[in-house]
Amino acid sequence: MIDTQLSDWLLESDPALRWQVERDLLGADEATWQATRARVVHEGFGAELLSHQDSDGQWAGGAFFPADFAFDDDGSQPWTATTWALKDLREWGAAASALEGTAEKLQSARWEYEDLPYWGGEVDVCINSWTLSNGLWLGADVDGLVDWFLDHQLPDGGWNCEWVEGSEVASFHSTLNALVALLDYVKVTGDRARVQRARAGGEEYLLSRDLFRRRGTGEPFDDRALALFHPRRWFYGILPALDHFREARMIDGLATDPRMEEAVEAIRTRRSADGAWSQDHRLDGDVWFHVDVPPGEPSRWVTLQAQRVLDWWDGTQPV
Repeated sequence: MIDTQLSDWLLESDPALRWQVERDLLGADEATWQATRARVVHEGFGAELLSHQDSDGQWAGGAFFPADFAFDDDGSQPWTATTWALKDLREWGAAASALEGTAEKLQSARWEYEDLPYWGGEVDVCINSWTLSNGLWLGADVDGLVDWFLDHQLPDGGWNCEWVEGSEVASFHSTLNALVALLDYVKVTGDRARVQRARAGGEEYLLSRDLFRRRGTGEPFDDRALALFHPRRWFYGILPALDHFREARMIDGLATDPRMEEAVEAIRTRRSADGAWSQDHRLDGDVWFHVDVPPGEPSRWVTLQAQRVLDWWDGTQPV
């Protein structure tokens, strides 16, 4: 449990974060956190992002990139186009009813890659993961993407966006994104059997590497693998990985795995004396607005995620 000072600090936040604090950290009754969640589309981050939606259902005039994005530019990836906006709204808990008609409008949208139709996805694992999750949320027909993931799982159990370039080994980033989408499929449809084997293979890929180590050398696969940050775009981190395993194990009714422990303790040791965690890094790139603090400052989003991971982990360990 968290103390009053920390909970008050967390509750002094946008409804997109506040309802999750109420539900996941404070154990509020459902009527309380659902009432807060309902505010997401009417105020704060949710209302602001919805105000930028174009009449054709898109944001910034593009599927993955803004319409005016210069592909020959060395600038950073912008985070303002349609897929990113939908991902944010969904993860903030926005009601799909607030985007009535969007799924139908996006049937006319096209990916920047080969002008492919939006809800059919394209060749990138991460893009298809967000498309599957967003489509399930909005009620679009994205069932074919489930088969796409089953067909594109690699022999080592994971996925890699570079498969189209010939890669035959998975990546941490792509594998976590695929797992999140497949879990969303289970949550929405209740169909575990169709994706059970694929999910197990992807989870084993991450667990066999302790969620952050290279299989061959045992070293962290990336200098920022242990960094704590929000929001998560495509980049992998142990915190979003553990937060996914927390939800997946709760839904599947499975116990924790000891191979997660080192990553859990790496998060625990980063907690400050006042109980908060700080932002470690922020990906560059244009945004409509920032939803979290700059690196080095105490982060409500990171604190929410870190605390609920520890609450889950500690609550499942033998006394």
